[in-house]
Amino acid sequence: MTKRAVIITGPGFQDEEYVYPYYRLLEENWSVEVATKDAAICYGKFGNPAKATMATVDLKSEDFDMVIVPGGFEAPDRVRLLPEVLEFIRDMDNENKLIAAICHGPWVLISAGVTKGRKMTAFWSIEADMVNSGADYQHKAPVVIDGNMITSPHYDNNGDFMKAVINYFK
Repeated sequence: MTKRAVIITGPGFQDEEYVYPYYRLLEENWSVEVATKDAAICYGKFGNPAKATMATVDLKSEDFDMVIVPGGFEAPDRVRLLPEVLEFIRDMDNENKLIAAICHGPWVLISAGVTKGRKMTAFWSIEADMVNSGADYQHKAPVVIDGNMITSPHYDNNGDFMKAVINYFK
């Protein structure tokens, strides 16, 4: 059975945090969807395109085994304003499905209300947001796994991040 992932992003994503996970999942024979608001093509900070395959309003937890939320500060800040994304993240958490976020991606998890009491990491500039959300912030950890949640602080940690994501299903 093919595993199904969705990457949720928006304009201004951190290119490395979208491109690397996308291709690593394809290498592992995952079915990968890309969800953006209105199914619009989005461009990263350095111009890489994220070609949407679906709109965020069509997200349903039963369609996926995992969600990845890349960082960059602009895309997660836009994505966390979409009620359908927050509902989807809550549904994925309630169903104990993998939620993986890197850099500023955990902002979306904070807005969805799924971080309280969870060990997590993120880009250092949102440490106060993580702590204020009730997360147990793990400073300088390259990757943190807490149940069905995997977080990482920076694209320098892409290798550790994606190893943890792929190993989660082995």
